[in-house]
Amino acid sequence: MNRKQLLSIIGIAVLCLLVGIGLGRCGSSSNSPAADSGQDSHDHSAEAAPTIWTCSMHPQIQQPEPGKCPICGMDLIPMETGRGDADPAALKMSSAAMALAEVQTTEVVRELPTAEVRLVGSLAYDETQVKSITARFPARIEQLFVNYVGVPVKAGEHLALVYSPELLTAQRELLTAYQADPTSAITDATREKLRLWGLLPEQIEGILKSGTPSDRFELKSPLGGIVIQKDVNEGDYVKTGSLLFKIVDLSDLWLFLDAYESDLAWLRYGQKVSFTVEAYPGETFGGTISFIEPEMNRKTRTVRIRVDVPNADGRLKPGMFANAIVQAKLAAGGQVYVPDLAGKWICPMHPNVVEDDPGQCPECGMDLVPADSMGYVKIAEGPTGGDPVEPIVVPVSAVLRTGKRAVVYVQLPDQEQPTFEAREIVLGPKAGDVYLVAEGLREGETVVTHGAFKIDSSLQIQAKPSMMAMGRNGDGETGRMGEMEKGGMGAKKMEAKSAEKLSLTPAEAAKLLPDYFKLQKALANDNLAMAKMSLKAMMKTTGHEGALPDLIHKMLAAEDLNGIRRPYFDELSQALLAAIQKDPSAYDGQVYHMSCPMVYDDHGAPWLQDNDTLANPYFGEEMLECGEDFGVLEAKGEGQGAKEAAQ
Repeated sequence: MNRKQLLSIIGIAVLCLLVGIGLGRCGSSSNSPAADSGQDSHDHSAEAAPTIWTCSMHPQIQQPEPGKCPICGMDLIPMETGRGDADPAALKMSSAAMALAEVQTTEVVRELPTAEVRLVGSLAYDETQVKSITARFPARIEQLFVNYVGVPVKAGEHLALVYSPELLTAQRELLTAYQADPTSAITDATREKLRLWGLLPEQIEGILKSGTPSDRFELKSPLGGIVIQKDVNEGDYVKTGSLLFKIVDLSDLWLFLDAYESDLAWLRYGQKVSFTVEAYPGETFGGTISFIEPEMNRKTRTVRIRVDVPNADGRLKPGMFANAIVQAKLAAGGQVYVPDLAGKWICPMHPNVVEDDPGQCPECGMDLVPADSMGYVKIAEGPTGGDPVEPIVVPVSAVLRTGKRAVVYVQLPDQEQPTFEAREIVLGPKAGDVYLVAEGLREGETVVTHGAFKIDSSLQIQAKPSMMAMGRNGDGETGRMGEMEKGGMGAKKMEAKSAEKLSLTPAEAAKLLPDYFKLQKALANDNLAMAKMSLKAMMKTTGHEGALPDLIHKMLAAEDLNGIRRPYFDELSQALLAAIQKDPSAYDGQVYHMSCPMVYDDHGAPWLQDNDTLANPYFGEEMLECGEDFGVLEAKGEGQGAKEAAQ
């Protein structure tokens, strides 16, 4: 190949290379993001912006993926950024964010809620059915037919055979008068004398028929029932008025219940009571409140309630323990409303007597009184009359309480995206799992029942007005943090007794642990009724006098779970922890030591469990897994004690 041909080939190759580069630039230019409009480029970058996941309790935790908070274990929620909402106090959430935060809502309604009061007590004799059999004349007990306590007797059955010279003389007087003139005043007087001495009409007629007096006489029972007391033996001489027997009719009993001060608002004379006894599991018995003692027992801090209980079949026995429930329907203003007694007339002494019209009690002759006067106040009628006004109610889970304030999150209507704002409301009494609302909500509005605290935390993360920074509540505390400080450290310093004053021995603590574990589980499950039942069971073990019973009384008087949790459950837990640490073998089982670092603003609080599945009793469902497991409790100085000392 000559020089000229070589140069020609090189030139063609260079030309092809240049053309290829030019085509590549053209293709690159036509497909590059720069060829798109500036707006499109901005939108793509916005779509590609990563979602930040944060903790509703710990906003400093921010990570690019979902998961659980490393501090408290709560599920992370997406943190929305770059929103310029028109309402700075409202929070907009996407449907996906609501699902991830597990936000649930419900409509505000009007209804007659039921306040359920759980009480414990025991059955006893109906004192009005107890009769004493006394000697009406001097006598000697020749023979006892009823010779032990507990014998059932019927009316007219013989109790004893007695000898009495006085009775013999009285019989002779009757026969002499009768033989002279059966209808004379003397005959009537001698007949009446024997009747007043306890002789039955058929016994008197038998004397007249036989015509012969007897120095032996059978003492017979004037009523049927059970002999509950025997004060004589064969051969005893008795004087007039001496007690021989006591007989009680068990077809009616009394049930005595102990009500705490916080229960009295829902209890009324004449209310129906249902109860159970261990002897008949699964079966429910009933009665009627017949008396509420006018004075509180200063030692037990309870008021005794008496319930009339029918017992025609005799299955219930005096002395049986009972678990009772009283259900009171509440109308507007927290007034007790019983439809069955509306417009009825009732006997003040016998509440089982209920009539449609005024009159007299068939049992005691007292004038009947309107049921309203016995505590069932008249219910205000609606604008058209007739039905009672039903109060506005919201679920307990919807309310965030901050000291003296109560806040709910309301979903705003007619919004493109779900939008929520905080609203302060005025609460009435608590009835079961709902609160009566006095002010602040209207029927038909929608409130958050689950996830309200997460919404509040999201507002705080975005530096918007939230419950925590909603202003002062009138007592110098700010929002929820103020409540935690006031209900935690402040109350702890000012009114709670220290753990040292609740000194327990390991044996004493071991007896309390089974009911304490039930209390811990009830608090973790946000179950107020079960928590109070556990506390009442603990009270049976501790009695009513001393530092620990005083603490349990305060917990029982609490209106909500927070009133039990801080500071009282903390104090109880510390006392049990200190006692069991001295000798873990005192309890026949394993005791796990848990602690939550967030109970108070500057320190945590311990609790005990009977298993290693962490369940936080101080926050319940809000932060169920928040805490640290220190493991099985061991003797101080080794194991757990050494670990605590090292910390």
